[in-house]
Amino acid sequence: MKKGILFFGALVLLMSFTTLSYKDKLGENNWFSTVQVDTLFKDRISIRAISVDKNKVWYGGDNSRFGYYDLDKNEKFEEHIYRDTLKLEFRSIAQNSKSIFLLSVGNPALLYEVNKKTNQFKLVYKEVNSKVFYDSMQFWNEKEGIAIGDPTEDTFSIIITRDGGENWIKILSDKLPTNATGEAAFAASNTNIVVKGDQTWLVSGGKKARVFYSPDKGKTWKVIDTPITQGKEMAGIFTADFYDERLGFIAGGDYEFPDKKTDNKAFTIDGGKTWRLVGQDQGFGYASCIQYVPGGNGKELVCVGSSGIHYSTDGGISWVQLSPDSKFFTLRFINKNTAIAAGYNIMAKLNFK
Repeated sequence: MKKGILFFGALVLLMSFTTLSYKDKLGENNWFSTVQVDTLFKDRISIRAISVDKNKVWYGGDNSRFGYYDLDKNEKFEEHIYRDTLKLEFRSIAQNSKSIFLLSVGNPALLYEVNKKTNQFKLVYKEVNSKVFYDSMQFWNEKEGIAIGDPTEDTFSIIITRDGGENWIKILSDKLPTNATGEAAFAASNTNIVVKGDQTWLVSGGKKARVFYSPDKGKTWKVIDTPITQGKEMAGIFTADFYDERLGFIAGGDYEFPDKKTDNKAFTIDGGKTWRLVGQDQGFGYASCIQYVPGGNGKELVCVGSSGIHYSTDGGISWVQLSPDSKFFTLRFINKNTAIAAGYNIMAKLNFK
């Protein structure tokens, strides 16, 4: 009961932000009012996976392509990974200090390690299965990383490295929570996994929209229900982010009804143990990628998706559309006022003011 009272009190405090007009909030807190979209490059490419490495923005794309954009030199480097006659699509990307890791969707699943200095690449994991489909990838630290994919049996496909990416081992299904029939993940923006310290959260959609939580870098797991819309193949949680180890946000919706703004946003203040809907009938419908603004004290969020670029200053209760631009699938912040976004035929720098 005490936890419920504390949570209700925190929710009331959070909702008190709505008593201020957006104009008042801008004046008092120097929050964003506009976004300037500066195109870095255009090409016939779909990009759903990006990773910022100092002055370089690495990306994985379709048609077997990967590369980076050098922000200092304003130059793009691109390479192809040819594998027989396959046209690979990389929707998962992660990094440690020496390497970039790219994981393809579909059968076979191919995971490549790319040397940051030489751009040389090698295959470090392969999985052949008619049901294989990997969605997202992250590293906890220099040695340990994780990738998740749709079930090939009755649990998520989870592979883990403990040696810096040289070897990846798939976790046995009996070590994982069982998925509901038709429950999977969405490879929308490489934000199905969030890691903070040793903790990990991965999100699902389809038959169920749930959060799978590990406190110990993937060794043990438990699953938490959420109120996000679910029960359809293309509905559920598409994206997640955590500001710290307690404050997190999930978003998604129904891909087939992208303008529906209800039951598609929820937050947690207890590390994902409980989730509450927020922003009903506010802001965006279908969400491809949600990110906290660095230094925003967990109040500021930016979302990209089918209804443009949206921004919240009160933890997701209310939203404003900063741009109707709907071609972006994913984004990552470089600093408080600057983010890189990528999507359908484009990579761009977003300058928030």
